[in-house]
Amino acid sequence: MKSWTTRPVPELPGQMPPVTIFDTSQGGPATILSAPRQSMYVCGITPYDATHMGHAATYLAFDLLNRAWRDAGSQVDYVQNVTDVDDPLLERATATGQDWRELAVDQTDLFREDMEALNVIAPAHYVGAVEAIEWIVPEIERLLRDGFAYRVDGVNGEPDGDVYYDVAAADSQGQDVEAWELGTVSGLSEEEMLPLFAERGGDPDRPGKRGKLDPLLWRVARPGEPHWDGSSLGDGRPGWHIECTVIAQRFLPSPFTVQAGGSDLIFPHHEMGAGHWYSLSGEPMARHYAHTGMVGLDGAKMSKSLGNLVLVSSLRREGVEPAAIRLAVLANHYREDWFWTGQLLEDATRRLAAWRRALGSAPEGSAGTLLATVRERLADDLDAPGALKAIDGWAAKAVEAGQTASPADANLVSDLVNALLGVEL
Repeated sequence: MKSWTTRPVPELPGQMPPVTIFDTSQGGPATILSAPRQSMYVCGITPYDATHMGHAATYLAFDLLNRAWRDAGSQVDYVQNVTDVDDPLLERATATGQDWRELAVDQTDLFREDMEALNVIAPAHYVGAVEAIEWIVPEIERLLRDGFAYRVDGVNGEPDGDVYYDVAAADSQGQDVEAWELGTVSGLSEEEMLPLFAERGGDPDRPGKRGKLDPLLWRVARPGEPHWDGSSLGDGRPGWHIECTVIAQRFLPSPFTVQAGGSDLIFPHHEMGAGHWYSLSGEPMARHYAHTGMVGLDGAKMSKSLGNLVLVSSLRREGVEPAAIRLAVLANHYREDWFWTGQLLEDATRRLAAWRRALGSAPEGSAGTLLATVRERLADDLDAPGALKAIDGWAAKAVEAGQTASPADANLVSDLVNALLGVEL
């Protein structure tokens, strides 16, 4: 699957210090060690409504990390998937009378347009679940052979042969301190996991399962549903978690640097994905796990079911400059839950205009100090709000001074805002 086009990223003097992020699996801050290469997997969309502000917040947050690593001189191996076959997509297609394949293509195309407009650095590998099925099937077969998966008999008219991951078997793989056990990523107890599992695509009460938290690996074909050749598994389609695990394993080292996504993916998605990875490789999936907060609208939860999504594409059609959308999102710390409001966008539009005006009176010698401050803020758990406030302060002083601009300083400020925050002035 094709990715989108990345705009040139200006090179800056000096470099970013090591970045500290809040690591979900450690329950606290962790410094990412400097390295010539860094690697990151950010879970992608299920393409039936793209791209709402929750999506934008996640991809913009980890775009900051991508930019920070590049500013530190690292090459970045970045992978993202598209879950282009899944129950929500099929349900939306049925409800709208659209072929599910057309819906997936249309929404994926729109997502790419939104990401390019928002100046998000494109992943080197942008992979759909459908194109990965030929890689996924052998890995599920291996989990069955190694005793980490099992088949379930059909009940109530359902066919035999659905394959599930055996959490209990995987949980007891070994005593190595780096081995996976249930709760490694999320830190949740089983009692806390059960309701989340049911809410987020799991089927705890499926008859025949060995454990309530065992996730689906392969769904055998049902009448009217899309399916593919599963070799010894039979025709069917993959479960959600194994999709990301296999795509990441194909393109990233073991372990890779950061597994990232929204906080709603901590459990079960990232928890189970880490289990699958360990069962297949005997190694941890990622060194760090980082997650963004949830985004609401005017004080209410933003969700597809409530129909109150704010879409990037809709704002763009209304003539809103993508750089202002980006600034509105970055005004909120990535780990916090926050609400999208009209005021937030108005403030971002004014901020963008103020920064541009200030370039016309950039004081000589001011850009170097600003660059150091912005780097310091981003290295501290991707503190974009702190970086924005630093630039606000620089802009206010520049306008107040009212001097003839120093071209060198104006250019450096413009470049640093572009390179580190992805905002073009």
